Parts: sequence; C-alpha cells; structure tokens
Amino acid sequence: AEGAKLWGGRFTGQIDPVMEQFNASIGYDKRMWRQDVRGSEAYAIAIHKLGLLTTEEKDQILEGLKTVYREWEEVKFEIKPGDEDIHTANERRLKELIGQAGGKLHTGRSRNDQVATDMRLWLIDEIDKLTTYLKEFLNVSLDRAEAEIDVLFPGYTHLQRAQPIRWSHWIMSHVVALQRDLARLEEIKKRTSEMPLGSGALAGHPFGIDREAMSIDLGFQSITGNSLDATASRDFVLEFLFWGSLTMVHLSKWAEDLSMYSSKEFHFVQLSDAYSTGSSLMPQKKNPDSLELIRGRTGRVYGRCSGYMMTVKGLPSTYNKDLQEDKEAMFDVADTLSSVLQIASGVMSTLTIHKEKMQAALSMDMLATDLAYYLVRKKVPFRDAHGLAGQAVALAEKKGCALSELTHEDYLGIHSAFEADITGIWDFEKSVNQYSATGGTAKDAVLAQIKTRKASLK
Repeated sequence: AEGAKLWGGRFTGQIDPVMEQFNASIGYDKRMWRQDVRGSEAYAIAIHKLGLLTTEEKDQILEGLKTVYREWEEVKFEIKPGDEDIHTANERRLKELIGQAGGKLHTGRSRNDQVATDMRLWLIDEIDKLTTYLKEFLNVSLDRAEAEIDVLFPGYTHLQRAQPIRWSHWIMSHVVALQRDLARLEEIKKRTSEMPLGSGALAGHPFGIDREAMSIDLGFQSITGNSLDATASRDFVLEFLFWGSLTMVHLSKWAEDLSMYSSKEFHFVQLSDAYSTGSSLMPQKKNPDSLELIRGRTGRVYGRCSGYMMTVKGLPSTYNKDLQEDKEAMFDVADTLSSVLQIASGVMSTLTIHKEKMQAALSMDMLATDLAYYLVRKKVPFRDAHGLAGQAVALAEKKGCALSELTHEDYLGIHSAFEADITGIWDFEKSVNQYSATGGTAKDAVLAQIKTRKASLK
C-alpha cells in the first residue's frame, strides 16, 4: 500500500494501520470522482500545451481517464488499500490502465490545488441542484398563495392572536425570506466559481501553465489571484455552510408554524398522509414528522457550520490537514438541504387547509386596533385613541361581551367621537383590506407581492 502513496518517496518505515485509516478520506471524498476526472482532463490538456506531455501521452491519459470515469459511473471502480483519497485512487487506476504516462499527469500539480478545485466544481454542481429545489418550493408556494388569496385567518405575535391577515400573506412572508436565500446562494456560486488549479502546493506553477485556459475548459468564471490563499481558503465552504444555516432558520420557522396549525388546538391545516406518520401506541395520532424533522435538522446544519468555523479559526497560513474536515461538513449540509427542500415542496403542494376553522378563529378583539384607527379618522391623536380603544377592551371584558356587542351608549361613555357608524368596523374583510400599502395584507397588496415574486423567478 505504501508504494501507491503520492507522498511516499522520503519515507522508509511502514505507516501504522490505525494512522492509515485515520488519515484516509476516500470513504467520503469519492463523491467527487466526477469532478476529479474533469480536473485531470483539463490539466492534461494544459501541460501538453507546455510540452510536458507528448501528444501520444496526452491522448493515452485522456483515454484512460474516460475509462476511469466509466468505471465510476457503472459502479465498477475498485477502491484498493493505499487509496487514501479520490486523487490517489484515480491516479493509481490511471497508471494501471496506461502505464508510465499516467505518472506524468501530476507534474506541477499538488493535491492541495487539486482538492480545492474538485470541491469547488462539486459545490457548483450542487448549488445548481439546490437552486432548482428552492425555486420549486417557491413556485409551489406562490401558486398556493394566488389560489387561496381570499382566505383569512389570525396573525399572531408572541403566539397571541393579534390582527386578521390573509393566509396568502403568511405564505408570502416565507417566500420573501427564502427568495433572499436564493439570492445569497447565487452570490455564493459566483465566489465559488474561482479556479485554484495551477497554484501547486502553495507557491504556484513552475512551468507557466495557462490557468485562464483551464478555467474556461472547466467552466469557472474566473481564477484565484494568490496561490497561498487559493490552496488554503475554504471561505466558499464556510459561506455555503452559513447559507445552509440561515436557510434552515427560515424553513424551521415555516415548519414550526405549520406544525402548530396542524394540531387539533388550531386545526387550520392538515398534512397529507404522504408526509405524516402515526404512533406505535396511540391509533388516533397523525404526527407531522416531516415538519419536525425539518425543524430538528436545523440544529444539525448549525453544528456543521459552527464546528468547521472552529476548525479553521486558528490555522496558520496555507494548507494544513485540518482542512480535510471540510468535505463531510459540505456534503452533509448539501444533502440535508436537498432533502429538506424536496420534502417542503411536497408538504406545501399536498397541504389541505380548513377555511372554516381559520375563519372561526377570528375574534372581534382582534379589531381593537381598528377601533383606534376609527378614532384617528375622527381626528383623535393616535396615542389617545390607543388608550381609548384599551378602555373599550376593558369594558367589554368587564361586561363579558365582544367589542362589537358594546352599545353605542357604551362607546359614547368612553369618548364623544364614537358615532353610530362605529358598527362599520366589525368586518374582518374590511379590516384586512385597509392595509393596502406595499407589502401589506390587503388583497391587492398581496396579489402585487405574488406578481413581483413570480416575475423575479423567471
């Protein structure tokens, strides 16, 4: 196994088998086999242009890499002892296939710039998938918001009923937050799309390789500007882990709301059987496990982010083996977000709402603010109007009745500005539609939000 090491020349002793296993990353970085082959193909073409490979050797390498790619694709690639990482495994197999020419592929290249390139290529591919899943969730939510625009239900602050709002307005609150996440993801892709290949171990490339040409071949948007930073920086990983954490904050809040709304205490919504489970003891239970797992896995993503930040915070410049911890964090967060976004789309597209329960949860005390606004429209200063509305609430509580059941004489006893038209405010639809400013919960305002957000997704 020792002879297969890319670094084994100066070593004469045998490596401890426990150290061999401790050092190896092939168990997880084999996921980057496709990106590793792509990078090697571009590198072979580039060093051929420098005269470091003959045309025959270049063609042999490219043909051998095609075979390596095919073996991975067909799940026929055999990982052998000594294959400590994906780079070692692919190069070992290439040399088995084509002989000595395979040993020239690594000329001027280090695993330091190779792994950074592989990771960036892998993450770019994954960001494209996550972008698709996130847009699917947003489109499902927008379609639902448009279809259910006339449904009213309580808005909450401090988990207390506050003011009536549109169900679609609640949906749009999550759409807006997740569209910010989408914009952040697109920005991260731009910064990830900087190619480090050609930076060597740390000092750069000694043969004047054309990095710009390799960047174009591999589909990067630009190249890194400093070889020391290029081989050691994992900013792109950290940004992705933070993005995952913040996106999960928003999805966890969405899941928490729906989990409450699906309980019998609310019964505003009902999850499809496809996204629910039962109890092993209580036959009547229908548990929102899909939502609870989204909420639960938020902590897992946070852990990956904070854990890796602790790993890199005290490292000296350039490459250190601590950086090997980057891949499992990146893979796990990508996998988690991938499954969560798909589950969220499924939940949202199959959800049943109970309009009558939502309507029944609206109560006249939620129009206390409208009472204050009524007085404002009668030229009473808002701070005074707020206090007078509070007096009306206190009186209704004392009499054991709803605000709408207080008599006109009761209101006149509080302030002379209350006229007979006070009865006109006890209308939830009218209340909601007064919030017509941009971003509000009035029907036209919500429809405008939907239109704007749909246009931005095209």
